[in-house]
Parts: sequence; structure tokens; C-alpha cells
Amino acid sequence: MSKTLQNIKLAVDAIVFGYQQNELNVLLIKQKFDGDTDQWALPGGLVQNEESLTEAVNRELLEETGIQLQYLEQLYTFGDQLDRDHRGRVVTVAYFGIVNPKGMEPAAGSDADEAHWFPISEVPILAFDHTKILDVALTRLQAKLNYQPIGFDLLDEQFPFSDLESLYRTILGKEIDRRNFRKKILSFGILEETNEKRKIGSGRPATLFKFNKNKYKELEQEGFSFEIKFA
Repeated sequence: MSKTLQNIKLAVDAIVFGYQQNELNVLLIKQKFDGDTDQWALPGGLVQNEESLTEAVNRELLEETGIQLQYLEQLYTFGDQLDRDHRGRVVTVAYFGIVNPKGMEPAAGSDADEAHWFPISEVPILAFDHTKILDVALTRLQAKLNYQPIGFDLLDEQFPFSDLESLYRTILGKEIDRRNFRKKILSFGILEETNEKRKIGSGRPATLFKFNKNKYKELEQEGFSFEIKFA
């Protein structure tokens, strides 16, 4: 068997979801280099020789958007499509994270002309195969809502229960049985009712809740399973 010299580059991409004003958003950048300067793309770039994948994706995210996250989860490796990058053979490892974008105003850095939050319903045509990557990340996010309380990371510290319902409806893209949903969530004991209220519309002020992360961690250690099923 003859030996073939490899000429493959390794990249990372970040899919960062944010939830605000009852809409799911994703963080995008307008490229400055690579010949696709008018196209929007996910933040990302090539991995440097001396850094790990995690270091690379956090560096690229900071350089291109000015945003830092405490945690990004590895999503998938994209490389089966040989021509996914016109510059040559590039395999990318995608990471995704979710944040409450309040106070997180993107600022384009050295490798991007612009950086903005886009509602999922208004995402433009993306460079490379980034539309496919975004679709895979959205599917993973929807699945995780059914078995992890990640939705609480997207809300304010204190929130009316209706905000949690809206979040699930928005991300899952379908209606939920509000009565059963409320009963199921409250049965876990991981929501605390506060003494605060918020005026919503013309109705009575709504009681605000907050997520008890310590309680959730205790339940996890006991073998607790957070699971929500939708009809």
C-alpha cells in the first residue's frame, strides 16, 4: 500500500444560542477573510498547533465576537463532505452553548466585520456547510430540553412561569399542554417560588420563580432523571 501525504486542516466552530424576547437567537459573524466576505457564518476558525480544541473554540469565539462562555459542549465532527470548504480539505469540530444574552452585546473582532444575534427564523444563507451545522445543533438543543433543565440558563434569575412555558414552545416549535407541563415541572422540586411578582399585561401580577441548582445537583446524585415528554 502506497503512503499518501495528508493535507487536512482542523477547525472549530461555535453555535451559541441565546433566548430573548420570546425568540431563540444564534450568534453569527460576517467574515472578513477567506473569500466569502459578504456571507454570514458561525464563529470559528483553524486550530493552532499549540492549543487544544476547547482552547481554540473559545479563542475564536472571543476574537470574532468579543463573547466568552463558561461552557461549550462538543456537538459533532463535520468532514464527510470533502468540498465543505473551498480552501481545501477542512474537518471541523463543532461546539454549542446556550446563554441568556442580556448584557452580551457582540463586538466584531480582528477576524470578523460584524457580529450579531439573529432570530432563528431570520438566519440568512450561511457560508460553507454552516446551515447544516446549525440544524444539527438545534436538533440537539431540542432533544436536551426533554431530559435536562437547560432552559433555566436562558431565563432571568427570577421569572414568571409563563416565561418558561414560552421558552419550551419557542425552542420545540410546538404547543405544550400548559397544565400538565406546570404540574410536571413543579413536581421536580427544583423551582422555588419567590415573594416577588411581575405585572404581565392586563391580568394579575404573576408570581416569580427561580431555579434551585443545588437542589437539582442533589437530585442528580440520587439518580434523579429530569424527563419531560410531549404529546
